[in-house]
Amino acid sequence: MYYTYILKSLSSKRYYIGHTNNLDLRLKRHNENQVTSTKNRGPWELVYFEEYETRSKAMYRERYIKSLKSRRTIEKLFLTNLNL
Repeated sequence: MYYTYILKSLSSKRYYIGHTNNLDLRLKRHNENQVTSTKNRGPWELVYFEEYETRSKAMYRERYIKSLKSRRTIEKLFLTNLNL
């Protein structure tokens, strides 16, 4: 199973959108500063995720969410679809 996910930085209140096949490990790596794009901007919390059968579908959804480029639209996405 693959996931598209949204993280929120507790320090800067910024969002990070990504995909993975292991949510727990990926969140741990973000919080341990092992991911270059989020290094020293945490701690991070998982605020939203979607589940997909294939990596390509998860990647496609990640690119779509990133294309929205609107904080309000991204927040609306996970506030109306709370699954945590």
